[in-house]
Amino acid sequence: MALHIPSPPVSGFHLGPLLVHFYGLMYVVGIALAIVITRRRWRAAGGDPALVGDVALWAVPAGIIGGRIYFDITTPFDITPHAWYGPLAVWTGGLGIWGGIAGGAAAGIWRVRRSGASCGAFANAVAPALLIAQAAGRVGNYFNQELFGKPTGLPWGLEIAPASRPSGYAQFTTFQPTFLYELIFDLALAAVLVWLGHHRDIRPWGLFALYVAGYSAFRIFEETVRIDSSAHFLGLRLNFFIACLGTAAGLAWFAFAQRRKREPGPPRPAEPVPAGVADPEAARPSGGPRFTPGRGVQDGSSTG
Repeated sequence: MALHIPSPPVSGFHLGPLLVHFYGLMYVVGIALAIVITRRRWRAAGGDPALVGDVALWAVPAGIIGGRIYFDITTPFDITPHAWYGPLAVWTGGLGIWGGIAGGAAAGIWRVRRSGASCGAFANAVAPALLIAQAAGRVGNYFNQELFGKPTGLPWGLEIAPASRPSGYAQFTTFQPTFLYELIFDLALAAVLVWLGHHRDIRPWGLFALYVAGYSAFRIFEETVRIDSSAHFLGLRLNFFIACLGTAAGLAWFAFAQRRKREPGPPRPAEPVPAGVADPEAARPSGGPRFTPGRGVQDGSSTG
């Protein structure tokens, strides 16, 4: 008997009169994980972890709005028909990652700039966390029986219920679980970005640029396998071209970021002054680092 990934028996559960969709629940889990991970990374970089909550308060709604707008524009034939709320029905699926990144990034940059912190350093802190959030969201795609690929007889083929099979594929029962491929890739790329951040001199914006390039490169492959409805251009899925542009732009962005002079990092707290010392600088060893509010720790040397 062949082994396959079974179809999910349900897409949600009732909590009293409320129907909780697994799709939406996994997005909530992903957002929570992204906030927790980013707080830890931003604190380790010397930033104020409270900033992460402020950024999330604005970036999450902006990302959802941007993702839905992108979905509605690129796949209008997938909007829930005969309902006034069709363009807004995110609980049924339908968030374009490209629009989500653009909307969330715009709101995030605005809030970080208002705080006076480094946008590039914050972007590096959030990059792996975004991949973890996306991986969690792909679990939601499983429960919605969406974002799968071409028919396959592979042992890990995904069983899809007849009602969820695209037109022209009713005779097939198992399909490529492209959402699972992406989930695995997202986790692997997140681990690579964390490793690079600890073992290589990655400048501000560098890790975020690699996130854009790496994820987009995977989507080039994924768009050649997926068979769900999509807008097409020159016979290929529209997102295939978006992914190609994202890969090229991310690589160019990374190269540019690595050539720029390093931005000042987030300010670190000043060292406590010993009791009875009137002049803090006099008590500090000659040539040692000094703290200037708003500029961080400086050692007086030139880093070029």
